[in-house]
Amino acid sequence: MNQRPQQHRPAAAGARPATSTPPDVARLANELTEVMSALLTVVEQETEFVRTGKIREGMRLEAQKSELSRRYMLAVEHLKSMQKMLSQTEPELLATLRRHHETFRAMLQVNLTVLATAHAVSEGIVRGVNAEVQRRNIPNTYTANGQRATPGPRNMTPIAVSRTL
Repeated sequence: MNQRPQQHRPAAAGARPATSTPPDVARLANELTEVMSALLTVVEQETEFVRTGKIREGMRLEAQKSELSRRYMLAVEHLKSMQKMLSQTEPELLATLRRHHETFRAMLQVNLTVLATAHAVSEGIVRGVNAEVQRRNIPNTYTANGQRATPGPRNMTPIAVSRTL
């Protein structure tokens, strides 16, 4: 009738959770490598599309890139929790992962640079168009001293930009 709650016993020293056995670590490392390779392929495609001005094609890769990024983050988090074991049991695999990750980071940096450049160019174009529209909308008037009159806010016409391509 009177049951005692079961006491949780700590695992014996040296016992590992089922998810952190060496084969699981190797499987997770291989999964991370595969995800990084797939993500690199998508990023390289996106970079090439943006470089050649094919923005729509690059935007179509967004869903795939997001899914691969999510999988990458999950794999990295799992691998971080097993890093000590990986360094003890598979140091060569860890070194390979680090090299692959450095290549991955370098390619991501190239992608970010291309995207930032495209953003800056498009922003410059929009600002230039806006300046031209404003210049045409401002009346050419002069003050009594012969100086050009500063237009009031009433003369400034904002432009609207559609973010859909």
